[in-house]
Amino acid sequence: MSSTDGQSLAAMVFLVFVAGSLLLCGLAAADLDEPEHFYAGGGAAFGPAGSGLALAGDYVSAATLLSTTGAVALDGADGILFATATVVSLWLVLRLLAERLRSEGVFTLGDFVTARLGDPSARRALGVAALVVLTPLLLVQLSTAGRIIVAMFGLPEAATSACTIGSGVLMISYAAFGGMRGTGYIQILKIAVVLIAVLLLAGLVLARHGWSPLALFEAARDKSGAGSDYAVPGLHFGPSLVGRLDLLSFAVTLLLGAACLPHLTMRLHPLRDARTAGRAVKWAVVPVTLVCLGVAVAGLGACALLGRDAIRAADPTGSTALLMVTGALDPSAVGTRHSMLFAIVACAVFATTLAAVAGITLAAAAGLVRDFVNRPDRDRRASREVRRARVGIVLFGAAAVILAVLLRDRGTLTLISLSLTTGASVLAPVLLYTMFLPRYTAAGVRWTVFATLPLIVTLMTLSPAVSGSPTALFSDHDFHLFPLQTPGLLTIPVGFLLGLLGRSRTHQARPAWGRRQTGVGVR
Repeated sequence: MSSTDGQSLAAMVFLVFVAGSLLLCGLAAADLDEPEHFYAGGGAAFGPAGSGLALAGDYVSAATLLSTTGAVALDGADGILFATATVVSLWLVLRLLAERLRSEGVFTLGDFVTARLGDPSARRALGVAALVVLTPLLLVQLSTAGRIIVAMFGLPEAATSACTIGSGVLMISYAAFGGMRGTGYIQILKIAVVLIAVLLLAGLVLARHGWSPLALFEAARDKSGAGSDYAVPGLHFGPSLVGRLDLLSFAVTLLLGAACLPHLTMRLHPLRDARTAGRAVKWAVVPVTLVCLGVAVAGLGACALLGRDAIRAADPTGSTALLMVTGALDPSAVGTRHSMLFAIVACAVFATTLAAVAGITLAAAAGLVRDFVNRPDRDRRASREVRRARVGIVLFGAAAVILAVLLRDRGTLTLISLSLTTGASVLAPVLLYTMFLPRYTAAGVRWTVFATLPLIVTLMTLSPAVSGSPTALFSDHDFHLFPLQTPGLLTIPVGFLLGLLGRSRTHQARPAWGRRQTGVGVR
C-alpha cells in the first residue's frame, strides 16, 4: 500500500459524506418556515424506524466512541461497565420517558414542563439547565472534530484551530438550514457509517483472536500489566473507598444523565402517539447496543495488540485507542495514518461529531429562543421565531467554536462529567417529578435548578477533575479539596431533595395538564 492510499480514501469518504449531508439538509430546508417544521419536522416525518435511528444517532457521540474505547483499553471491566451503563440509560428512556415526553406543540424541556405544570415561570430555569448541559458537550464535539481532520489529512498540529473553526462553521450550517428534519437525516446517515466502521473493526479484532471473546479478554488482561485487577471493577478510580465511591458516582451519573440530555428528549416530543414513541426508542436501542459492543471489543483489542502503557503514553485518557488499533490491525500500512482502516474509522468519528454538533446546537438554540427570547403564547409570528432560532444557532455555535479553540482539547473528561452531572442532578429530578409527583410546582423546579447548579460547579472546581490529576482541566496545578472526580453521588440526592423542599414551600395549586394559557398542549 502506498503511503497516500489511506489519506486519499479519507479525503474521498470525507467529501462524499459532507456533500451528501449538505444535499440532505438542502432537501429538508424546503418547508421550514414554521416552528412545527423547524423544531419537529424530523420526528414527525420518519416514522418509528427512522425516528429511532435518528435518536440513536443523537445518542452516540464522540465520547461514546473515543472515551469509552479508551476506558475499556485502559481499565478493562470499568470501561465495559461504562459501555453497559450507556445502553441501560437508553433503555431507561424507553421505559420511563419516551411515551410521556410526546406532546403536541412542545419542542423543548421548558415547553414540556410548562405544559405539565401550567406555570411558565419554570421555563427560564429549564433553559439555564439545558444550556449548562449542552455547552460542555458541544465543546467536546468541536475539539474532537478539529483533531480528527488533522489526523485524517496528516496536517501539522498548528492547523488544529483552523480545522476546528472550519468544521464548526460546516456543522452550524447544517443545523441552521436543515432544522430538525435535516439533522435527522444526518443522524440516520451517521449511525449507518458508525455501525459499518465499528463492526468492521470489532470483526477484525475478534478474527485476530480466533473469534473468541474470552481469548481476546485474556490477551488484553495479560498485556495490560494490571493482572487480575483488569478483570474487576475499580481499576480506573483505584481500590480505595474513595475510588469505589467515585466509580459508583460516575456509573449512576452516566445512567441518569445520559437519559435526560435535551437534544435527545427534543426528538421525542413531536412523535405521533405513545405507541410510535415506544417503537422509536426500541429501534434506537439495537444500533446503540451494537455500537457499544463493537467499542468494547475494539478497546480490548487495542490493549491486547498495543499494550496499556503505549495507549496511556499517547493520551492519558486513552481517547486515541480507537484510532491507534487500526494501525495494529493493518500491518501493511506505512503508519497508522496511512491505513485504510484508519481512514474508515476516522471518517466515522468525524461523522459522529458533525451530526452531534448539529443536533446539540439546534437544541440549544431552541432553548434560547423559546425559553429566553420570546414567549410562545405571545409571539404568534412563526417566521420570526424560525429566524430567531437560526440567528441563535449561529451565535451560540460561534461562541462555542471560540471556546473550543481556546480550550485546545483540555479537560475533555471534565466537560463530559459536568454535562452528565447536571443532567442527572437537575434535569432528572425535574422530569421525574413533573411526570410522577402530584402537585409538583414551578417553585420545585427553580429550587432544583438554581440551588443544585452552584453546588455542582463548586464541587467540580474543587475536585480532581479540575486539578491534581493527569487528565484534569489544569493538570499542572493541584488545589482540589473534594475527593470525588464526579460529584453526582452527592448532587443527585440534593437535586431530588431540593425539588421536594421547593414544592413544600409553595401553596400554589397545580393546574390541569396542558392548560391552553401556556400555548402548548398534548395529544
